[in-house]
Amino acid sequence: MSELKFIEQIIDEKSAMLIEANDKIWEYAELAFHETKSADLICDILEKEGFTLTRGDAGIPTCFTGTFSYGSGKPVMGILGEYDALAALSQKAGQTTKDPIIPGAPGHGCGHNCLGVGSLAAVIAVKEYLEANKKDGTIIYFGCPAEEGAGSKQFMARAGMFDNVDFVYTWHPSTKNAVEATHYNAIMGANFIFTGVSSHAGGSPHLGRSALDACELMNIGCNYLREHTIPEARIHYAYIDAGGTAPNVVQDHAIIRYEVRSPWVWQVKELYERVKNCARGASIMTDTQYRADLSMAFTEYLPNNALAAIADECLREVGAPKWDESDYALAKEFLNTYNDITKQSIKEQIIATYGEDRLEEILERPLDSEIHPFNPDKINLIAGSTDVGDVGYACPTLNINVATACIGNVGHSWQMVAQSCSPIAHKGTLTAAKVMALSCIRTMDRPDVIEAAKKEVTKRNGGKYTCPLPDSVLPPLDTY
Repeated sequence: MSELKFIEQIIDEKSAMLIEANDKIWEYAELAFHETKSADLICDILEKEGFTLTRGDAGIPTCFTGTFSYGSGKPVMGILGEYDALAALSQKAGQTTKDPIIPGAPGHGCGHNCLGVGSLAAVIAVKEYLEANKKDGTIIYFGCPAEEGAGSKQFMARAGMFDNVDFVYTWHPSTKNAVEATHYNAIMGANFIFTGVSSHAGGSPHLGRSALDACELMNIGCNYLREHTIPEARIHYAYIDAGGTAPNVVQDHAIIRYEVRSPWVWQVKELYERVKNCARGASIMTDTQYRADLSMAFTEYLPNNALAAIADECLREVGAPKWDESDYALAKEFLNTYNDITKQSIKEQIIATYGEDRLEEILERPLDSEIHPFNPDKINLIAGSTDVGDVGYACPTLNINVATACIGNVGHSWQMVAQSCSPIAHKGTLTAAKVMALSCIRTMDRPDVIEAAKKEVTKRNGGKYTCPLPDSVLPPLDTY
């Protein structure tokens, strides 16, 4: 039996259990650092499948590893799994009109239920392959919480969890099938906590020192700062605590969260210091005190080209998910839920990817049914960020995209939530598992590829991973 046939057989035999796990995690929809039931479910399955578990890794209760070794245990292979949801995106499964299960409740708007279970399926298939073929090797499932929050992988890398791993594969639910040729921005985030003096806003405003005013002035400073940053930079903010709801009280406390992004981590550190200067200036102007609680930082992600060459071949061999007419019909319904402005943007994306002559064809059947080749000479910078970048600076790492949603789908939306618990997502998830498992098996037999992949990492990190967060910053389990 060929390697691919073996993997397909294992995953297909376990598909009912895997789809049930996907849908349960979708139903749990737990937020960053609080994915207790989701982590427990994956751990229970790993244990039943013969993996050795560690829990509470890197100081995070919902971070874990599931490990299986055979023979010498070399090489050591890793696959990343995520399972956290997003706030306020509750939506009924497969429903093509906005209809939350519980208004304001979380939902899997980035498909991390699929991500976690697809990776679970992949490690199980690799484990079965090692046993059946008496092959030396170790396969590890890395349970990674809070990608949508402050992240976990930078804390895991800082704790040395990837130091002895030869290579890592992961994937992400997407609208297309391709080894991701993307450069993700580095990011840093902090809570800026201002402290002032309360007073009666009408009777004695002169005695008050407004922390809310300080936040407002910090915002003004950052808005002016935007003009003097590189075009690729991003500065985002949100009020965490506005200091109360009574306008006749001078707010003596307020918290505002800022996140800044740039293509390289050295750039983002510089930009973060400039944002801190805006906070410092605001505190001086308002005669308040402030502190910046740095809580999150991700290094930029770049694909590992040596691994990409292997995964690209494997993706072609596995092929796109096998869609049927009901899948295409459902995808078309979801595509038609977007407003005219978004639809126009989607049409432009379709033309750029598939060609203008295929626009009507794709709009009628909007699911990616082909494999888009990886080109190392066309790595695109996008504004988003991911903590997978920190794994890639600790050991060879590659992300693969597989379609689990309609072409043009907008992430972090109720549409993504609905599709993440549908037959479309189920097929994409199992396809991704087969690609990752086959990529691991092919890579483990290529010491030349592993060596080349490690040289890429050394060139990027100078021989050692450096966490963008100081050791004093602990995982912000309840504050971010």
